[in-house]
Amino acid sequence: MFFKKFFQHEKKFKNFSEFYPYYLREHNNKYTKLLHFIGSSLFIYFQIIFMTNLELKNIAFGFISAYGLAWFSHFTIEKNKPATFFNPIYSFFGDCVMYYEILKGKHKIF
Repeated sequence: MFFKKFFQHEKKFKNFSEFYPYYLREHNNKYTKLLHFIGSSLFIYFQIIFMTNLELKNIAFGFISAYGLAWFSHFTIEKNKPATFFNPIYSFFGDCVMYYEILKGKHKIF
């Protein structure tokens, strides 16, 4: 029962365009965005390292870095439940879009 409640969300989203505004509201604090950005950057770094040496541990390091920092920020800074728990696909796309928007300067992280 706990796991079902923990990994479900009351709102169902029809598409990513409907989900993304919700995703941004769950990332109000600039430090949450900063930790997501650092985690995503580390993920990219470890995937590049993996492609150069084919050591599987780098794939794991990438996921641990990205999700570890993101989930830490949600539990400690935002005090909310990561969207990955109930909508992993849209959440992944949200991470990618927000990362790109941070690079473009749309979101402040400092």
